Amino acid sequence: MKKELTREQKKELEVLASMPDEEIDYSDIPQANWKGSVVGKFYRPIKQTVTIRLDADVVDWLRHGGRGYQTRINNMLRSVMDTQRKQKAA
Repeated sequence: MKKELTREQKKELEVLASMPDEEIDYSDIPQANWKGSVVGKFYRPIKQTVTIRLDADVVDWLRHGGRGYQTRINNMLRSVMDTQRKQKAA
C-alpha cells in the first residue's frame, strides 16, 4: 500500500524540482566504491526453448564436459555472436 505524500513533502519536492542543478549540494553523498564490481552480474536474459539437430559426436563432446552442457552451448554461441557484432560495428 502506497502512502500519500504530505502537503509539506509535496511543497519541498516542488521547491527542489525548481532549483537549477548548479545549486544542488552533493557534498553529503558518499563516494561510490566500484572496485570489484562486475558489469552484468545480475543480468539474466530470457531463455527460449528451441529444438535443434546437432551431430552426435558434437553432443557427446559437449556432454563429456559434465553438467551444464546446454549452458556451454549458449556461451559458445554468444561468443560467436558478440565477435560478429563487433566485426560488423568496426
